[in-house]
Amino acid sequence: MTTSLTLRSAAEDLAAPLPPLLAEAEHLASTVLLGDHGRRRAGTGDSFWQYRPAQAGDSARSIDWRRSARSDSNFVQDKEWQIAQSVLLWVDQAASMQFTSDKSLPSKGHRARLLGLAAAILLNRGGERVGLTGLRLPPKRGKQQLERMAAMLSQDDVTDYGAPEAQGMLPHSRALFISDFLGNLTSTKDALLRAADRGVRGALLQILDPQEEAFPFDGRTIFQSMTGAVEHETLKAGDLKARYLDRLAARKAELADLARLTGWQFQTHHTGTSANTPLLWTFGALEREA
Repeated sequence: MTTSLTLRSAAEDLAAPLPPLLAEAEHLASTVLLGDHGRRRAGTGDSFWQYRPAQAGDSARSIDWRRSARSDSNFVQDKEWQIAQSVLLWVDQAASMQFTSDKSLPSKGHRARLLGLAAAILLNRGGERVGLTGLRLPPKRGKQQLERMAAMLSQDDVTDYGAPEAQGMLPHSRALFISDFLGNLTSTKDALLRAADRGVRGALLQILDPQEEAFPFDGRTIFQSMTGAVEHETLKAGDLKARYLDRLAARKAELADLARLTGWQFQTHHTGTSANTPLLWTFGALEREA
């Protein structure tokens, strides 16, 4: 039988990752001076934009009961200003993001979550509505929204590589994808093309460990994915360096070309450097024209 003490202990263990991540993101966000970026915008008005199916997190007050009465589902009215001030994030939580080459460095996943949450904090302060892609967390403002986001970003995925989600992105809104983008790029291409078709603009932020840029391996080496599903052993790792670096450069070029094609922006960040610079870049990339 579960006691209240056991239940409380389990709840505390579950919530443990949340306060440090949120506190660290708040601290990082506090280093950025918003200036003109922090102004609240009234948007383009309260004009009706579209009906959309109600999602988890929508309040009963936001439901259009007259429209909902004509079907078996509930619908919400999206206003034009709500669309314009919505930013949706996808932060890769797959196993590959857990990699770090040195205990003194943060993992790629921790840096990605930190930057994503810090960007959300800044956008929230600037009057934007923030959420997560995939219908997990519809865009809203407020402290509770940031807390929910931090809780969701603290979870890990069991797959080797993550896949961006385009589902749930509102027409003419903005989006941020953060990942190492080292897996199959097909899902990334599909997500960006679907986003572009809906008039969504945004930014791709690639997070890499310094070792993934330098490839400092030689002699007998066993390369293994974080889940252990993929493994390659070689006796001459140094012979692979040139080919690896060429493929990495080609991957970056492909991402940059894809971003240009869809009207997005692309940048690479290394976990061995300060998080301030990519946060400033990210916030600037998401800043829509007034």
